[in-house]
Amino acid sequence: MKLRTLLSLAASALLSLSLAAMAQTAPTGKIHGHVTDPTGVPKGPGTIGISTDQGHTYKYTFPVNAAGDFTGDGIAPGTYSVIFRLPDTPEGKFVDEIDNVKITAGDDVKQDVDMSRQAYIDKMTPEQKKQLEEFKKKNADILKGNQVIKNLNADLASARAANHDKKYDEAETLMLKDTALKPDGELLWYELAMAQLGLKKYPDAGTAFQKTLDLAKADKKPIPDLIAGAYAGLGEIDARAGKVDDAGAAFDEAAKANPPKAGFYLANETIIFSQIGNSDAQAAAADKAIAADPKNPLPYYLKGQALVTKATPDPKTQMIVLPPGCAEAYEKYLDLAPDGQFANDVKSILAASNQKIETKYKAKK
Repeated sequence: MKLRTLLSLAASALLSLSLAAMAQTAPTGKIHGHVTDPTGVPKGPGTIGISTDQGHTYKYTFPVNAAGDFTGDGIAPGTYSVIFRLPDTPEGKFVDEIDNVKITAGDDVKQDVDMSRQAYIDKMTPEQKKQLEEFKKKNADILKGNQVIKNLNADLASARAANHDKKYDEAETLMLKDTALKPDGELLWYELAMAQLGLKKYPDAGTAFQKTLDLAKADKKPIPDLIAGAYAGLGEIDARAGKVDDAGAAFDEAAKANPPKAGFYLANETIIFSQIGNSDAQAAAADKAIAADPKNPLPYYLKGQALVTKATPDPKTQMIVLPPGCAEAYEKYLDLAPDGQFANDVKSILAASNQKIETKYKAKK
């Protein structure tokens, strides 16, 4: 073979390789977007097809996930139709088509398939349009209701914070408004009751606590904390009104409604009777609290506090004579809380009564 012929063949081969290399490295573009149906709800899963003949054939296809999102790359620059199909869309058919989408080299084009656009709705049948309008109206009502719920939840959080900070007026104002908007909201009634309890509006608080109970008990999934809290609130109101038996019964119901926190509610009952100065009811409540939670030192102290009011002086020694059970309650308090808040007071009382303090507590060095 002549040298010139060999050189021509070699040049042709090099040209072919160069063209192939150029074809492989030709810059491409990307596309991404979101698919929504006529109601604005994400549509997927499905497929996005990139076509130059309005969907008869596809140059590229990309999956659409369940959230309606899709991405695709490696697309040669050009003008295409972006076509959306569902898994059950018949061959040769499509759900939606966006024409004249330009893909440019090096760019990531955002192209949503939004079926709520007027051009798509205009192609719907009269029946489909009617169904769409009915859905939109219903959905608008739902969204409005959801916004109301969102606002109520925000108010509820604010009322709880206000009650915690003893800003009871603020909490009451919010919850009076919201219970009027949503009369079946037991959590709203509870926070209203707590605010009114803090304001010492006892009749109003009692009504709100009872409303809480009625709604909470009727709930398919009643909240034990809520029911117990409402009973405890009613118990406090009865206690402050001097209705000892009713108060005791209400606190007992609180303990039954939420057994893991029985000791907590019964200890609160004891504290309230201590605050109003009913020592007999205080001692009885302390016994219930001790039975529910024997490791809590406070009820022992409160029991001793209630009983010590019945102490008498010994006419011969002038020492204090403690009634039965008083010294034992105080000693148990020291056993559980040797450095507790009331430890020094308890030691002073026991010393004044010349009682031998037989406890396991250790004094600080």
